[in-house]
Amino acid sequence: MPTSKRLRPPVVAVTGAASGIGRAFLAKVASSADFRRVVAIDEQRGDVPDVTWRVLDVRDPLLANRISDIDVLVHLSADYALGSDAGERRAYNLRAAQTVLTASAAARVRRVVLVTSAMVYGAAPDNEVPLPEDGAVAAEPDTGMVGDHLEIEALVRRSLRSHPGLEVTVLRPAALVGPGVDSVVTRHFEAPRLLTVKGCSPRWQFCHIDDLVSALELAALGAVSGVVAVGGEGWLEQEQVEEISGLRRFELPAGLTFGTAQRLHRLGITPAPAADLHYVVYPWVVDCAALRAAGWKPQWTNEAAFAHLLELREGKHAVVGRRLSGKEATITAAGATVAVLGTAAIVRVARKKRRT
Repeated sequence: MPTSKRLRPPVVAVTGAASGIGRAFLAKVASSADFRRVVAIDEQRGDVPDVTWRVLDVRDPLLANRISDIDVLVHLSADYALGSDAGERRAYNLRAAQTVLTASAAARVRRVVLVTSAMVYGAAPDNEVPLPEDGAVAAEPDTGMVGDHLEIEALVRRSLRSHPGLEVTVLRPAALVGPGVDSVVTRHFEAPRLLTVKGCSPRWQFCHIDDLVSALELAALGAVSGVVAVGGEGWLEQEQVEEISGLRRFELPAGLTFGTAQRLHRLGITPAPAADLHYVVYPWVVDCAALRAAGWKPQWTNEAAFAHLLELREGKHAVVGRRLSGKEATITAAGATVAVLGTAAIVRVARKKRRT
């Protein structure tokens, strides 16, 4: 009996394929028998062999013409660099996601897979641990990465209404760990002390890039769909994180912490808005129910992923998300608190303004 066309391995395309998570996913599926052909899309040709490279900007409206032979598109072209201009970053991320969704519908691509973040659930002192995968999206819209993720998910909801024939799967990973990952969470562990808010203890869940890649492969094959959380099993308590890292905590009142962080961000001293600080002081652990039901298990435990994060941070220093030089780090380590750092920074900026 001939094989049904419906059961033929799909042709998969990957955007952002030349670097980062896109390259990691591409390398994983390039030789997989589960895909009939693998197409790599990026503004420059990458180094992964045995795939079909198509060089173009993912925001180009002509994208639809270049994916007419694609069954599944995994969209991994995004800018989440902390140093990027917030307006330019958001414009790129939204335009890229919108073009991918519109072009995929026009080209009759069967399935699109995107990545946002479990941050969209919000981090709060009274969060359930773990949060249910189908729980409410409670994050605060802001100018940071969380705001980008919320806007992209809003685009997905509108696309599903406009193009009911298009299947869209959204993966929401916990705090990412791996080579090249630079985030508010990873920089938190580059500090000489771990900031905590009085009266609340965070719980820590990580998602290694390797596990995100394996989850993306399942999503591309249709084994999971809809909204899918990705992360290590369970979580680490703050005491475990301190024991593993050897770092000690310092506690501050919530009002002082977030008020100072907001002033620092407004003055351009720290890269992320104050709301992003919630994700290193309040819990946002997720239950990965859909992947678990599909038989998926993370390769990395939270302990192992955290240990890898600590290895990757060697030689880097940051306070409140701001990268410091070696000299600055030495000074800050001697008496680092958000309040002291914030006051000193604000005074320096005020003095410079008076001189000009």
